[in-house]
Amino acid sequence: MIVWVNGAFSAGKTTAARELIDLIPNSTFYDPEVIGGALRFLLPQKRLAEVTDYQDLPIWRRMVVDAAAALLAEVGGVLVVPMTLLRQEYRDEIFGSLAARRIPVRHVLLTTDETILRQRIAAREELEGDPEGSERVRQWAYDHIEPYRTALGWLRDDALVIDNSTLTPAATAELVAEAVRTGAAGICEIVQTPEPTGETVAAGVLLFDEQDRVLLVDPTYKPGWEFPGGIVERGEAPARAGIREVAEEVGIQLDRVPRLLVVDWEPPRPPAFGGMRLLFDGGLLSPAEAAGLSLPGPELRGWRFVTEEEAAGMLPPNRFERLRWALRARERSAVINLEAGVPVG
Repeated sequence: MIVWVNGAFSAGKTTAARELIDLIPNSTFYDPEVIGGALRFLLPQKRLAEVTDYQDLPIWRRMVVDAAAALLAEVGGVLVVPMTLLRQEYRDEIFGSLAARRIPVRHVLLTTDETILRQRIAAREELEGDPEGSERVRQWAYDHIEPYRTALGWLRDDALVIDNSTLTPAATAELVAEAVRTGAAGICEIVQTPEPTGETVAAGVLLFDEQDRVLLVDPTYKPGWEFPGGIVERGEAPARAGIREVAEEVGIQLDRVPRLLVVDWEPPRPPAFGGMRLLFDGGLLSPAEAAGLSLPGPELRGWRFVTEEEAAGMLPPNRFERLRWALRARERSAVINLEAGVPVG
């Protein structure tokens, strides 16, 4: 299990977390900051220069999860993780990857009155003997107050909130420990899809609105937008898998078997295994069907009908290429049907 202590920079996460490991039996302190420090020595400077925050590096998010899983395999028990996560897609990716490994996460948010928060930032002496370095750290914390305010909307809905404005680190830790013991800090509800152990077959379904825009969905458990669909289960026909996934993910029950448009091989790129990727044409959704779109489960954060141009900025490159191939195949099929006098739609 992981107890993830979130909050603004200088909210007191780390000091409370160090107190917390004395209150939760068989717990270990794990600070993902060390991953960012390691990447400074591992990645080329050119790559590091592309981002202003190491959280924007996909390798950082992947290594945070990998290190957490390795630590739990080594020491067991509970990991106490003090780490600010203010971007919901990063929280979803990290927590979703942990959930896929069957590692439950209890999410706690420390909130601090802004006046007190600014006082704590001003008092920080991060780098002894390096006043300029300490000032950079303080400015970083100041600069992230506004993103913290912006994130509070989803954070308050997602985590157990503890106001530590007037609490000592020890008192804060006591409240967190009690919330973990009583279950008040519940296990974060996020997709529990197990990670594959080998190559997979996945079926995606393209659905269109009356403007011929394609439906994309935003998964909580991986970065980037995606097509409705998922892994084909053992003994399941791929088209039927697509129908099942569409019903589960967006609440649409297709009354027709979708037509295959694209067969693609995705090569293994560790830690991903790759496999066969199929894209089907689910056809045009009526206005009533489009209005009935919903997100019944925790796997998806949102959905959107988009043009091909819009999809280029939302899909990872390999998925966008797959979409382009599928759209061209769909156009050719429509032309052939039109020339043959076959009704289209």
